[in-house]
Amino acid sequence: MKALVNKGDGDAAVEMTEVPEPDPGPDEALVEVRAVSVNRGELRLLKARPRGWRPGQDVAGVVTEPARDGSGPVAGARVVAWPEQAGWAQRVAVPTSHVAVLAPEVSFAEAATLPVAGVTALRALRIGGDLTERRVLITGASGGVGRFAVELAAGAGAMVIGVASDDSRAHGLEDLGAMGTVHDVDDAEGPFDLILESAGGRSLEAAVRQVAPGGAIVIFGNSSDTPASISFRDFRGRAGAKIVSFFVYESGEPPSFGADLQLLADMISAGRLHPQIGLEVGWGDANSAFEALARRQVNGKAVLTID
Repeated sequence: MKALVNKGDGDAAVEMTEVPEPDPGPDEALVEVRAVSVNRGELRLLKARPRGWRPGQDVAGVVTEPARDGSGPVAGARVVAWPEQAGWAQRVAVPTSHVAVLAPEVSFAEAATLPVAGVTALRALRIGGDLTERRVLITGASGGVGRFAVELAAGAGAMVIGVASDDSRAHGLEDLGAMGTVHDVDDAEGPFDLILESAGGRSLEAAVRQVAPGGAIVIFGNSSDTPASISFRDFRGRAGAKIVSFFVYESGEPPSFGADLQLLADMISAGRLHPQIGLEVGWGDANSAFEALARRQVNGKAVLTID
């Protein structure tokens, strides 16, 4: 079968080649992949991993072989799935605990956006507890995680402000439920009960100045690749505020990724969640999609379709 594999030349680039068919374990379903989405973290890994490494964690498609242990969906089921890697291929084996069934009205492209970005947004927001009438600030709001977080937080009753670098990047955030947008964290009118922070550097430093007493800053990225300088004095007047590091792969509640994938897929079906696909191309154009992501020319998620 065909798959996209790392070129291993130090760039975020792949090549299509023939690879062996997957060999599913007893608790794994074999999925024929129809669409995948790309995460910025995968672009960084492509630069660091050796030639032949196979990326891909966000996939949607059709089950061709159900798991031998009887778990998970039946053959022919339309699904979204989260393999550990190697998902950018015609077929992939996925543990059934990382699979959710799609309603007919949910497209493969929409579903493929859910695993890393959707689950990150969902579980990071849970750290804030009940968000009803709480003030929430989301940095990197124009990206894949950010746009999911804006809509999920607003849907939970929060008053949401999104941070995006310019008006073009902020486009559509208010349609997702944001009360407003700003170009810089310092421009927001705080304080905020919950801040989702993914930029790092100056953005994280500013987030400390915006957090409310007893509030939380959830850090889940450092897209600026710069350090932040924070001291005890920065928390004066913000007693009880905390910084929480969040890694989606180590988040354990609920223990199954499949449960949250199902929740998100059902929200799309019910019209309560609207994946933002900023770029959709065939997987033969993967490298051009990577370049657009690297240049921040994609609002939301980039999706590759597999014919």
